Amino acid sequence: MKQTRGFRKSLPFVLLLFLPCLSRAHRSNPEDEKPSCDRCDRRLSCNCTYGGFTRVPTVTDGALTLDLSFNNISEVTDDDLIGHAHLRALSLHGNTLTVIQPSAFDALWNLEELDLSNNRLTALNHTWFQKLGALQKLNLVGNPYRSLGSSLLFQGLVRLRKLAFGSDDLVELRRGHLTGVSQLEELTVHANNLQRYDAGTLAGIWPLGRVTLSLHGPFLNNTALASDLLGDVSYPETPMVLLDLHLIGNESIQPFRETSTFDFIVLSFLTTYNLSVSDEFFNASRCHFSQQMISHDVSDGSRWERAKETDHKNIDEFFIRDVVILNVWKFVSFMDLGFLLQYPRRVSVIGVFLLPCNSTRLLKNLQYLDLTNNLLTDMTLEQTLCNGDGTLKNLRVLNFSGNALKSLSTLSHLVAKLDKLAHLDVSRNGYNVMPTHCTWPSTLQYLNISGSKLTEVTACMPKTLQVLDLSNNDLQTFLVDLPALRELYLSGNKLQNLPNGSKFPNLQSLTIQSNTLSIFHDSELKSYQRLTNLQAGQNKILCSCEFVNLLQMSFRGQGAVALTDEEENYICDSPLPLQGEQVGQVHLSIAYCHQVLVVCVCCGVALVIMVVLVVVLWRIHAFWYVKMTWAWLKAKRSSSSRRRRQNRDGTDSEPLLCYDAFVSYSERDASWVEEYLPLQAFSLCLHKRDFLPGQWIVDNIMSAMERSRRTVFILSENFVSSDWCRYELDFSHFRLFDGKDDGDTAILILLEPLSKDDIPKRFCKLRKLMNSTTYLEWPQEEEKRPEFWGSLRNALRGDDEEEP
Repeated sequence: MKQTRGFRKSLPFVLLLFLPCLSRAHRSNPEDEKPSCDRCDRRLSCNCTYGGFTRVPTVTDGALTLDLSFNNISEVTDDDLIGHAHLRALSLHGNTLTVIQPSAFDALWNLEELDLSNNRLTALNHTWFQKLGALQKLNLVGNPYRSLGSSLLFQGLVRLRKLAFGSDDLVELRRGHLTGVSQLEELTVHANNLQRYDAGTLAGIWPLGRVTLSLHGPFLNNTALASDLLGDVSYPETPMVLLDLHLIGNESIQPFRETSTFDFIVLSFLTTYNLSVSDEFFNASRCHFSQQMISHDVSDGSRWERAKETDHKNIDEFFIRDVVILNVWKFVSFMDLGFLLQYPRRVSVIGVFLLPCNSTRLLKNLQYLDLTNNLLTDMTLEQTLCNGDGTLKNLRVLNFSGNALKSLSTLSHLVAKLDKLAHLDVSRNGYNVMPTHCTWPSTLQYLNISGSKLTEVTACMPKTLQVLDLSNNDLQTFLVDLPALRELYLSGNKLQNLPNGSKFPNLQSLTIQSNTLSIFHDSELKSYQRLTNLQAGQNKILCSCEFVNLLQMSFRGQGAVALTDEEENYICDSPLPLQGEQVGQVHLSIAYCHQVLVVCVCCGVALVIMVVLVVVLWRIHAFWYVKMTWAWLKAKRSSSSRRRRQNRDGTDSEPLLCYDAFVSYSERDASWVEEYLPLQAFSLCLHKRDFLPGQWIVDNIMSAMERSRRTVFILSENFVSSDWCRYELDFSHFRLFDGKDDGDTAILILLEPLSKDDIPKRFCKLRKLMNSTTYLEWPQEEEKRPEFWGSLRNALRGDDEEEP
């Protein structure tokens, strides 16, 4: 019982100990952890698309743009976006959203763009947007809601300028659904299955910049509804785009006829996409349209008949693109459209068929002809341009891009008589050879031959050109003089150098991206007299010091020529240590950039240090010490070799000590030595008498000193200045280092008054010896000389042999 009560008392403390562990375990549950996305650039734009997120991830603080498109997020909670008050754009497009909690967007009071399109929202809640007073763009397209719901949905969005809503599930639009929306730049309504519309629902939106409507079902099944809706958004200044229409007969024109404000005076801009239309409808509609139909499908094999009640002089542009002709054998080209084609100034026939000469002759007022992406060859081009007879006398712009043309000679011949032609686009054709000479209109200023296979440029180029585009060819050089040229585009070629600027005195803009250009110099840029705009990124840049400095100055706007493409396009390709780095972030050291100067400075500094070192060594007599050490070592080695040889031969030709003293003196003091020094009681070694002839003198000195018990130095001015006396002093100095002698082996005799300071400082050991050893001075008085000789004899004998 006592143990049980003790356990119960200790239980709260055990729980307290384990509580932090339990809380940590709860927090570490992977299902409860919020995911993170680190794909944010330096502009605080976070691209988290296709990340597989099931919840809103955390991103860097202060993010301005967050793109969460194409994930699997099904819910946005009240806490998911807390801390993102700086967010300006949020996209949740293409997720599986079914639930958005009422306060989910309350923290985003700076949000300007919100995209909730293509999700699974079955109802819209006005509380989502009540705190988004700064919102300017809202996209709700592609959600399965059947109605916009509350009239308060857009009530607080006073700055809203772009609104898109609707889907195939939208069935009604009622008055009050768009309360609060007063003016828009763009309005998009997807209502293919709309069944109920209250007239005036969209009429309150004014001004309206552009409106896009998808009304497939109403045009087929409820023309009255379509009429009401179109009438509410039809204004002379508002371009209208109609999508996904199927217009097959007179019934389909009713929405236009019953709309009192929808006539050729009020509606100025109408564009249709994905339109299926019959000849019957087209003939019925011409009395209402004075502009253009875009991208339509002609069916039923009907003939194009002229509407007598229509004045076609108001038609300014005729645009046909990707037309499908079902019964092509019944279609008589454009001959039946002659009543239409004689008035337009702009005609575009794209991706359709050929345009024969008899149709071209109808285009009397034509100024713009676009035959992009057709089946034109050199032969059929002759038919289109009527063999170059200059039929299109008013033509100013001609576009033959995306065809199968191969001969520039043929092209230049066919356009030579177009006296007003200024713009010619023949890009994406099969040109691979440029002739030497060509004939062009004198008015031609713009020429585009990009996307071909040209390997060289010749004098065929017209001298009147102001804009030339030769991008995406196989050019390796560009050597043509074009004095009037202002813009030159050479991207996607194989150029290794900038073109010579002296050939383009008026060039202002040069684009030479994606070539094999590795480097260019400031002098090359200065050869362009008027160049202000250069784009040279995406090349294999050699990051030399000069080139990096030139580019970085241009990035900062300090160069003579501005680099207008992105800094990220300039990547180092070499040298290897810098490969892959952005040029703008490269920092090269002074040693790397000025190697010759650095080497010269280093050599100069080394030379100065060497000179200083030599002077210092000379001043401290280091060379003298080295010289003496070498001589002593050599002599020692010779002496040792001689002893080993004698020991090996078993001979001992000379005793270890042969002399009482070796006398070291200057040759100039030889008379004193010979006159005064000979002492009959002592054996003295004199170099004149006892040195062996034929031996190295240093060996003689070393041998004599080693075989002498003492060394007598006759010090005088002559001694100090004698080289050989120095050697003898040095060897005595080394004997002291050897440890074989002590201070008593050296006997100093001052022949004349001589201070120890007169002895060279390099003999530090001997100078110290003079301070610690009594030396003898040669007396000039006769009466003192016996005392001198007595002291010398005692020194030669040693203390144990002093005279009584």
